Amino acid sequence: MDNAIAKKRTRKPLQQHLNEFRMQIDLQLFIIPGILMLLIFAYIPLYGLIIAFQDYRLGDTIGFSNWVGLEHFRMFFASPDFWPIMRNTFAISFLKMIFAFPAPIILALMLSEVRGSLYKRTVQTISYLPYFISWVVVAGLAIELLRTDGSINELLMTLGFIDTPIAFLNNPRYFWGIVVATDIWKGIGWNAIIYIAAMAAINPELYQAADIDGAGRFAKMWHITLAGIKPTIIILLILTTGSIITSSFDQVMLLTNNLQNTLVYERSEILDTHIFRVGMRSMRYSYATAVGLFRSLISVSLLLSANFIARKLSDESLF
Repeated sequence: MDNAIAKKRTRKPLQQHLNEFRMQIDLQLFIIPGILMLLIFAYIPLYGLIIAFQDYRLGDTIGFSNWVGLEHFRMFFASPDFWPIMRNTFAISFLKMIFAFPAPIILALMLSEVRGSLYKRTVQTISYLPYFISWVVVAGLAIELLRTDGSINELLMTLGFIDTPIAFLNNPRYFWGIVVATDIWKGIGWNAIIYIAAMAAINPELYQAADIDGAGRFAKMWHITLAGIKPTIIILLILTTGSIITSSFDQVMLLTNNLQNTLVYERSEILDTHIFRVGMRSMRYSYATAVGLFRSLISVSLLLSANFIARKLSDESLF
């Protein structure tokens, strides 16, 4: 008797799900293109990861090349470029987390304090327009501005900060700063839209109650605005942490390719550019796949770690 009741209880949720699916069949059909896209571009290509453990040559049938095990991973770990590449990858990622991630939050908070709607809309529009400019154009603009005879050097010399032009583009110590600065300029306005939308959902009565209690602007910003968008910040931080080491390829590749020199390679070579330059250009597909798989494992580890820490510290997480 008890077993029969237990079976009914386990069947009931499934039947409810099926009923809901049938009632929403027209809406469910909309997700079919997304599912197909994931299958074609995300899941089916996973089979190709097998060549990371094989000696694949162009023209071979994937999965039937000579098996070499972890040889390509050992080659990468033993390479003299391994530690510089890992240093550059994590240094750029860390600097972006420190400076680029909080930048749109600060901009959104500043815009939330602006009373003039026309000025607010103007600043918001101007700030997010760079997002629609491709990295090809952004890299070209950065190089033109930072040349020894560019506008930045001319401005610094006119203001008396320097006596001779600075070779920003040929000095490795400036490269990380250029990457972070251009990333902030391009994405700050667009990312701020997410936080502005989250702020719009905060109950205005909270601010009115704070005014009655005599709270100032900074107190309301800290205890109401930031507290209200905290879940959004945490979710975006988790997502950013998981993708941070894979988000600089276009930017770094275009900046270094446009320079047409190797003076900044010691600070610019990251995992993604290494995969392209050494793996794809040299047609070392198995090696490139091995390094790419290693990079993906790091991304997954960062995502899981960030999600675990966020769940423990704030009860907010993706899963």
